[in-house]
Amino acid sequence: MKTRRVMISGKVQGVGFRHWTCQQAGQLGLAGWVRNRSSGDVEACFTGENNAVEIMLDRLWKGPGFSKVTAVTLLEGEGDAAGPVPEMDFVRLETL
Repeated sequence: MKTRRVMISGKVQGVGFRHWTCQQAGQLGLAGWVRNRSSGDVEACFTGENNAVEIMLDRLWKGPGFSKVTAVTLLEGEGDAAGPVPEMDFVRLETL
């Protein structure tokens, strides 16, 4: 099992990025969360099988149709102040 927390930058708000991320994470069997940041970025935390997490990190670079990702930055820590990663679901959290 692997946990990775990332910040996604670019045109990632107002384009369905969180919804798309939830769909992709669900297809890969990942747990975790995604949320908008007031900075205009999207933050996400993924937990699951090593290969599935790596596939998700690669998919983030493409994003949904109208997005334009300029950076996917790996953050330190496994879950941060948002609390523990859910064990069986991938959820959207409130904007921080």
